[in-house]
Amino acid sequence: MSSPPDIHILAVDLGTSGCKTALVSQAGEVLAWAFQPVNTQLLPDAGAEQMPQDWWDAFLATARQVVAQTGIAPERIVGVCCSTQGEGTIAVDREGRALMPALTWRDMRGSALIRQHARGWPRLAGYDLFKLQRWLRLCGGAPNLSGKDPAAHMLWVRECRPDVYARTYKFLNVLDYMNLRLTGRCVATSDSILTSWVTDNRRLDAIRYDPGLIATSGIEADKFPELVRCTDVIGELLPGVADAIGLARGTPVVAGSIDNTAAAIGAGTLADGQAHLYLGTSSWIGAHVPRKRTDVRTGIAAVPCALPDKYLMVAMQTNAGSNLSFLKEKLLFHADELQSGTEPEHVYERVDRVAERVQPGADGLIYLPWLMGERSPVEERSLRAGLFNLSLAHSRETVVRAFFEGVALNTRWLQAPVERFLGQPLGELTVLGGGGTSAVWSQIFADVMNVGIRQLQAPMQANALGAATLALVGLGRLDFETAAQRTRYRRHFEPIAAHRAVYDDRFATFTELYRRLAPLYRRLNGGDVR
Repeated sequence: MSSPPDIHILAVDLGTSGCKTALVSQAGEVLAWAFQPVNTQLLPDAGAEQMPQDWWDAFLATARQVVAQTGIAPERIVGVCCSTQGEGTIAVDREGRALMPALTWRDMRGSALIRQHARGWPRLAGYDLFKLQRWLRLCGGAPNLSGKDPAAHMLWVRECRPDVYARTYKFLNVLDYMNLRLTGRCVATSDSILTSWVTDNRRLDAIRYDPGLIATSGIEADKFPELVRCTDVIGELLPGVADAIGLARGTPVVAGSIDNTAAAIGAGTLADGQAHLYLGTSSWIGAHVPRKRTDVRTGIAAVPCALPDKYLMVAMQTNAGSNLSFLKEKLLFHADELQSGTEPEHVYERVDRVAERVQPGADGLIYLPWLMGERSPVEERSLRAGLFNLSLAHSRETVVRAFFEGVALNTRWLQAPVERFLGQPLGELTVLGGGGTSAVWSQIFADVMNVGIRQLQAPMQANALGAATLALVGLGRLDFETAAQRTRYRRHFEPIAAHRAVYDDRFATFTELYRRLAPLYRRLNGGDVR
């Protein structure tokens, strides 16, 4: 705590949309920030891949940019730490080379394999009851039957790419891969390994691989990496990496975390039950809790995180900002014979203004935001997005407003299960992520969910701030409580009482649409996975 105040951390936030890198001071100020997008390749049968080299190239470009932009002496940048998208799977060989594209958290090609793997008798919610009990007792959760986590990804590689599987030295999550490229060391954190469902998480100070869970996984034990804590110093920057981005050789690398762990730290929501809402490509409601617990039916679990004495409740939804990206890229500015596809400057600010002009309730137009299925409060890969009640009276402005409201209504669908899990109402949510920059959307969430919304001062930089905090804690230069006290807010949004009745009505219609349409989606899109 006595170190000089002018030290800095190179903090990396590698999300689905791309890599954001920031230079963060010990006081929690973001001095420079850069972003480079990364492409996702969508494939038949619900495949979704990214190229690990694209992550690395985006990191190098953005890291060089922020280091050069600030002109801060390399010796004052005392650590590097990553926050990344979770539930990805990269097979690497003994030299650390990726053997194929990464299967991202959107990839569901292993769904049939994991469903078969988890099946048995007696059966509960699609699982063998005894396997389920073991997963819940030891891990605090169970493999996602939609196939979106490493447990299914690794089985898919084993069965569908046996050549790759035979050459695989380690299976790594996205965070683990970045740390390998930074330090040359294959490790996994307690949160990055979680959704492989092979660790005993009952003691936060002694998380370990369980031989029985590994045997159940169908993957050889030696293909899993060494376990470390999020705040452990795992090594030094490789000399070539340090030289490439302009840092001092020997700069420490702290293990870091996946995005939901870092977001909870960056949002300053450390107290038990204090919740945040992350709005990125996907979304989640998160809150720290004192005990490990799981609600199988709604897909909500409290799992290991960065805090040494708490678990993190995570209620994840698949589609949030991806809906606005779809609206922008596929409808508003799609390049074809009708238009050039050129986006105007500050496009999302313009979309905000369009949405703000339309009255709450979008003139009866309802948007269902399930572009790639859903995982909570129902786990159904077959659900799809759509506009309901579209008429000649509607316009492009109405559609934009309906997209904003549809994501908020979907989050309200998750609200009651989260409140039951926490044993208390959500009186307030801290909003972060790219979607959290929108004042219009923040007010819509406040109105739809009837909760106060606190907008962070820099919502898009929360994960990077979380990563910087993990680094400073790991290096002994800060503690979590002090970091949380420094959290800065831009605005506070209270529910507008006059909007309550219309959103209550829209929500009732939204949930009825799910009940009526779900059987049709299952028939059209290959059944459900419950």
